[in-house]
Amino acid sequence: MSLVYSTEVGRIQPEKEKVQRPKGDGIVRIQRQTKGRKGKGVCIVTGLDLDDAPLKLLAAELKKACGCGGSVKDGNIEIQGDAREKIQSHLEKKGYKVKFAGG
Repeated sequence: MSLVYSTEVGRIQPEKEKVQRPKGDGIVRIQRQTKGRKGKGVCIVTGLDLDDAPLKLLAAELKKACGCGGSVKDGNIEIQGDAREKIQSHLEKKGYKVKFAGG
């Protein structure tokens, strides 16, 4: 049982722990996924060992290069549509080793 309220300081908020992402093996993987998206496909880019700010900047570059939308979730970049080749060429220009994963 944890303390929720104290008469001295009021409502007590639990301390948020910083989530540690697992370190990758140096290979960026691009996976196409449609599961849970009503048939709409997205490309998920995993294996990037970047913090949140540089990850969002890279996601913005990829969205611009592909001409579509996307987002950053749980340390992965999601790009709408099937743009695996464009993503691969853009990341290889930046010096990443890229592989296709999944089907």
